[in-house]
Amino acid sequence: MTEHSVCVFCGSREGANPTYGAAADAVGTALANAGWRLVYGAGDVGLMGRTARAAQAAGGETFGVIPQHLVGREVGNHSLTTYVVTETMHERKKIMFMNCDAIVVLPGGAGSLDEFFELLTWRQLGLHEMPILLLDVDGYWQPLTGLIDHIIAQGFAEPTLRDFYRAVPDVNALFAALRAALS
Repeated sequence: MTEHSVCVFCGSREGANPTYGAAADAVGTALANAGWRLVYGAGDVGLMGRTARAAQAAGGETFGVIPQHLVGREVGNHSLTTYVVTETMHERKKIMFMNCDAIVVLPGGAGSLDEFFELLTWRQLGLHEMPILLLDVDGYWQPLTGLIDHIIAQGFAEPTLRDFYRAVPDVNALFAALRAALS
């Protein structure tokens, strides 16, 4: 049995910068090496696939959740330790959330932003206290953190919103933050 489970949200594409894929590989490997379970969207494409394949190659436990309508599009990975197919995206996020101790967001698109903002909102509302960490590979998330600063400056959120997530620059800092938060 694994000590902790970490939910990783990330792109179903590789992205334009090769460092994104390298970071996904490093996260998957580091999760396995730490003895922590990867919880993710069960796809075998993009950064999702790379994270899971790296975790599996390093002997890690993997828990994937995918809605039926994305099984073909995201190439559902049936070789995972646990593979769950849901009816909806909402069920997918709920099951992923219910089966993790921390949330990590790698570079990604609209889906990753949706997942981040939903869990950030839930944290702001006091519905959970899990750490939310943005892996800011090559400054990828700087526009997002700038937008959150703008939202606060314009009076749509309290400055405490910044306390509910943390951007970290690399995989070493990510795992230092995870170890500190989960100890």
